[in-house]
Amino acid sequence: MDRPIRVLIAKPGLDGHDRGAKVIARALRDAGMEVIYTGLRQTSEMIVNAAIQEDVDAVGLSVLSGAHMHYFREVSAALKERGAADILLFGGGIVPDQDLEELARLGVGRIFTPGTSTLDVVRYVEDEIGERRAGGA
Repeated sequence: MDRPIRVLIAKPGLDGHDRGAKVIARALRDAGMEVIYTGLRQTSEMIVNAAIQEDVDAVGLSVLSGAHMHYFREVSAALKERGAADILLFGGGIVPDQDLEELARLGVGRIFTPGTSTLDVVRYVEDEIGERRAGGA
């Protein structure tokens, strides 16, 4: 890969629980990725603006508040509107299985739930971005 993978980790909305987001950010960084953590209480617009300004390969949303469908829908739509649909959108948090199919239709990659190994997240991001950079997506 030409340059390190760049990932933006964001906590949208009023959800104030960010331990999981910080653990994932650290794991990705320790794997050699450049990680931008936006902090708490971000709007979808702020997240998309930061993703474009930082020229990231991926955006990871951490949502524990139950508002995952709202935020993933908004961020996905805003990335498309801004011509940045090539940025991988993935996430983690409390997401019911019945919502996974709709999230996939919105263009969201994998959703990682509590208890997922950080190595699984690292491998997923590396594999997805590697494939995209090789022209597979």
